[in-house]
Amino acid sequence: MATMHYLFFGILSVAILVLSRFGNTAVAYKKRSGSYAELRSTSSELERDNDPSVKRYSSSGVRARIVDFAVKEIGVREATGNNDGSRVEEYLTYVGLGKGYAWCAAFASWCYGNAGLAAPRNPWSPALFPVARRYTAQQIGQGSVRQADLFAIYSSSLQRINHVGIVRKKKDNWIVTVEGNVGNQVLSKRRPASTIHAFSNWLD
Repeated sequence: MATMHYLFFGILSVAILVLSRFGNTAVAYKKRSGSYAELRSTSSELERDNDPSVKRYSSSGVRARIVDFAVKEIGVREATGNNDGSRVEEYLTYVGLGKGYAWCAAFASWCYGNAGLAAPRNPWSPALFPVARRYTAQQIGQGSVRQADLFAIYSSSLQRINHVGIVRKKKDNWIVTVEGNVGNQVLSKRRPASTIHAFSNWLD
């Protein structure tokens, strides 16, 4: 009788141990199978809107992606010098136009879009510099302009902004750019800051 008693409790102990192990495995699997987006959206540490360090990290990452996309396009050329070619037309399509149109604003918009941003998305360069997005002269003087901000060139004959590009980096009185529709291609230029009409910030 005693032997049967011990045998019963032995079997019961093994069963509890096995069930406990499978239970933990199921919990672990559930944790692993949850998507990263779900985990991130429910994490108070990552989603605190009032945490400036999180915003700086996020903004920095997006800015780097925008510039990376732009740099990879350096060397893209028009097919015949008439605002055409498969890649140029892809930029234009992104802003709702076909071939044959000036595409500097389309290129900048396309780079932002590929980095996951819905705006700016406009083929007209002045539209990328609304007052609410522009840096003030004081902010520019304080060095607020950063990579992935947009710069504008002003046309005296047209009396408006007629060219836009992406700031790759700013140092002292110069900016290094990536810009489309210059010499019928995408290229990087070094421009004196004094020649820039305006800078805009679509990220902060």
